[in-house]
Formats: sequence, structure tokens, C-alpha cells
Amino acid sequence: MTGKIPEETIEQIRSQSDIVDVISEYVQLTKRGRNWFGLCPFHGENTPSFSVSQEKQIFHCFGCGAGGNAITFIMDIENIPFVDAVSKLGNRMGIHLDIQNDSMQKSAGNYSKAEENMLNAHQFAADFYHHLLMNTEDGEEALNYLLKRGFTKEDIETNGIGWSLSSWDTLSILLQREGYDLDEIAESGLIIKRENEQSYFDRFRARIMFPIRDDFGKIIAFSGRILHQTGNDAKYLNSPESPIFHKSQVLFNLDKARSTIRKSGQVILMEGFMDVLATNQAGILNAVATMGTSLTPQHITKLKRLVEKVIICYDGDNAGLEGAKRAAELLQAERLKVEVAVLPDQLDPDEYIRKFGPESYKKILDKPQSYISFVMMHARRNKNFQFENDILQYIQEVLEQLVDKSPVERDLYIKQLASETTISVDAIYTQFRKLEADNAKTFKRNSQKVGQTVVNDIKQKKKLNATDRAERLLLSHMLNNAEVVDRIMNSSNPQPFVHDEYVAVFVRLIGFYEEHESADYQRFLEVLDDSSLRKIVMEAAVTERDPEQSEAEISDCLKQLKKHGIESEISKLTHDFQEAEKMHEHKRALEIAQQIIVLRKSLSAI
Repeated sequence: MTGKIPEETIEQIRSQSDIVDVISEYVQLTKRGRNWFGLCPFHGENTPSFSVSQEKQIFHCFGCGAGGNAITFIMDIENIPFVDAVSKLGNRMGIHLDIQNDSMQKSAGNYSKAEENMLNAHQFAADFYHHLLMNTEDGEEALNYLLKRGFTKEDIETNGIGWSLSSWDTLSILLQREGYDLDEIAESGLIIKRENEQSYFDRFRARIMFPIRDDFGKIIAFSGRILHQTGNDAKYLNSPESPIFHKSQVLFNLDKARSTIRKSGQVILMEGFMDVLATNQAGILNAVATMGTSLTPQHITKLKRLVEKVIICYDGDNAGLEGAKRAAELLQAERLKVEVAVLPDQLDPDEYIRKFGPESYKKILDKPQSYISFVMMHARRNKNFQFENDILQYIQEVLEQLVDKSPVERDLYIKQLASETTISVDAIYTQFRKLEADNAKTFKRNSQKVGQTVVNDIKQKKKLNATDRAERLLLSHMLNNAEVVDRIMNSSNPQPFVHDEYVAVFVRLIGFYEEHESADYQRFLEVLDDSSLRKIVMEAAVTERDPEQSEAEISDCLKQLKKHGIESEISKLTHDFQEAEKMHEHKRALEIAQQIIVLRKSLSAI
């Protein structure tokens, strides 16, 4: 790092970074009263317990205890050091810091050293592939192909598209020259180790290379498209699962689309990354795609944190419609508003855009089918209404989707069912009420089970005892008044805390006040590199204090902690006394007994 970031610069970046705007890029927030709420990005939950205060410029999760300000949020969500987080927020508002920190080159995410090496190797490979495409004769044919397909040079630059040579081991040799451990890189899938040999060859050869990035823009995999298909070569070759690439967690283009998704309030979910790239070329920038896998709970969790509305746009063929239905059901079950854009003629998005143009494509995305309309369309497929069983099955499939819908929606779609099937509205309503009653019974049984589970969870949750409360309240006073720390350090008990994590915070707080002098818990949060310690500080910072009764509160906390210490020592000595008795060490037992008596007297004097 070229020098320390000036405190006034840190303060400027923190004060100009509105915490609601910063967090909204990662979490969908809804205003309730004075604060904003959303699903916590640091632990799984279905009911929002993640609170953001615009007035105080802090966040706090009542579920897991995470908390802090805009800078520490970036530190936690991207798992990067303080300097990197300040730089990232500074860039966001046009303040560019002259910082060169090794960690800036590391990936966001909780990666090991080996995994960081894999990420660096992927970035090296991407730069190499891109250079080959844009600047060499070897890549000229691939570049012309992309330009004919509608990619501009800006598109190619933005997405880092490249070209891999046809030779077997060019990248492997370069990686070895750069000092990479080729066994590690083979584990990442970028190269392949020959069986029974200490030699390696490139996985991707003579392919247009499309980098796959994680949520924060780090390259974790590739998809390579063949230019001339011959023999049994697959059209697309993808990186295998690896320590840095898990298909069930990756949404292609989320890193680039996040801002547009947040502003538009909706996301377009697609099947493949080429569909996303084609959609981006059409001027639509809020699209993401799964990577060769069905929609997973991890994907849905990411979407729920960002938006309430998802538009599904899969291929228009039978497989695409089936996939869209499965995805729609999963999203609907998670209370997201789901709509489906259906493409005609069994076309995929890329094909449709090339055939009918961007404007026609935008019209389809602008007027998607509602979830129920899509379900009805899907249910009608391959059914012949001349057969009674097909009619009954169709009605049943649609009614199952109407159970938790509004009376207006029910009325609308039941009338539509009656019109399509010639079954009377009254008969369909009778069937619906029966289905509703059956569902209500099932719901009641399940609710009782869930309710008991919640009760059990609450019982098992650790409640704060008097010592826990004393530690938290004492730390709260320390965070708001540096003189409290000085006074305690000059007292007969200069380290009053019981639990190790509080001791660790206290030691760091002493060092903080030596450098900063005045109390500033937000700045203190930023110097803590351990997120678990930041949770403790945040819990203490939001603890209610009585400013007019500060002295009494501090005194009571110190008494309680001193009492706990004496009781712990008595407990230990009592155990030692019993052991001495068992061993017939009567003299030692008598000495321990006298120590216990002294401690009990001091306890009664508190």
C-alpha cells in the first residue's frame, strides 16, 4: 500500500456513501417505519430480520447479530479487508485512492490460498485468451465470427471474450513459467493432468472463450464454443465443478446486472449464458442465467435478496417450457412474483433476436404472461378436451394454483376455465371449495408441527444471563466514552471481562483509543478484521444505555463481572478441595477451604 488512507478521506467516503443505496445493490430492502428491512445476506432466513437505519447509517441483523456501517458491510459481504472496501466505495462515488494492496488482487469470497491461486490463474488465462482474440492472426477468424453474430468490440471487451489456441499445452507452459502449481490448476479444471504422467495439457483448445464470473466479478470458470464442429466435439465445453466453481451457486452476469436489477426492480432469468449475452446486445441489462443446471435454492436465495419480481425467459421448445414451469413453481413457492415470457416457434432468445430483431424481443419481455396464465397454457398442452379425463386433469391442475390467490384472480380464472371446458362456473367452484378445504386441513397439521418446532427453537436459543448483559452494557459505555476505558485500566481490575471474545475486543479498543483518542464505534468497527468481533461490537453499540445513569450502570456492570469472577474461582477451588479430600491430602484441603471462606466473605461484601 502506498501510504495510509487519510482519516478525513475515510470519513468523506463513509459520510457520502448512503448505506441504503450501498446495501440495496446486494439486498432487496423495504421501508417499514423509519428503517429499511430485508433478508439477511449473512445467514439463511425467510422472514426479514436485517434492519438498515438511514438516519444512523448502520445495519443490524436481529437474527445473526451482524452489523456495522457501509464500509464494514462491503468488508463482510465481499470478504475483503478495510482498505479494499474503502477503495471500492470511493470508486463508486468517483474518489479514486492511490492504493496498491496485494489483497486487491484477491477474490471476494472466503477462499483459501490454493483457491486464490486458481482464481489468479483463471484471470491470467482470460487475459491471454482475450489478447489472442483481439490482437493476433490466430484469433482473427473467431473475432470476425463474433462480429458477424452481432457482438461489438465493446461487447467483447466488456465480457472479456477470448480465443484459445489449437495447440495442446500453450497455456499449461505459460502457467508453469508464471510459477503456478500445475496440480492446483488442474484441480480447478483449467488444465488436465495426463494419467500416470507428470505432464499437463490445456482443457480448452481452438474455442471462443467466454469467462464465467462469480457475484463479485472474479473469473471462476470458462465456457468454450467451438468454431468449426467436426466429429464428436461438443459445441460448448464448460469448466468442470471445482473448488472455485459450483454451478448450483452461480448466476451468470449477476456481477454486471446487479445495479440494473436493483433499479428496475426485476430480473430476467434465462437458461444459458449466450441468451444473456444476446439479451444484453438488445439493450436489456438485467438478465442472468443458470450455468447448465436447474434452478437451485441457492440461486433463489440470491434472487430473493435482490428483487420481488422474476421474469422467466427460457427456450420456446418443450424442454424450455418444462424448465420454465419448474423454475416458476419454485420461485412462486418462495413468494416471489413470477411472470413468464414465452418465445414462439420453439426458438431460444438468441435465435429469436437474430430472426425478428431486438424491438420484437423487447415487446415479448415487456408483456410476459402472468404465472397463472402460463400454468394454464402449459396445462393445456397435449390435452384433448374431447376426453373427460383430460378436462378434469386440466381443471385440477389450474385450481391447485388458485388456492392462495385473491378472490378477483380466482373469479377471473375460474370463468376462463368454464369458458374453455364448457363446465359450469358453479361446478368448478364446488370443486375448488373442496380442494381448498382439503388444503386447509393439511395446512393446519403442518402449522402445528412448524409451530412446535419454532417453540423448541426458541427454548434452545441461548438467553443472556446477568453476566452476559453486564459485559454487553459495559462495552457499550466504553464504545461511547473513551474515559471509561482509561478509568478501568487504572483501577484494581484493569481487565473486567469474562469471555475471551470480549477480552479480544477490549484489547483492540485500548489500542484504538491510543491512536484515535475520541469515541467512534463506527470507525472502531472498521479496524476490526474479525467479523465475529464486529458482531459483538455492534450488539453492544445498539444496546440501550441511560446517559443520565452512566456511573450507576458502569458500577453495577463491574460488580456483576467481579461477582462472576469470584464465583468461578470458588467453583474451581471447590473442585480442587474435593480432589484433595479424595487423595487424603488433608493439609492442602484445609488451605483450599480457607481460600474459599475468604472468597465467600468478599462475595458477600460486593
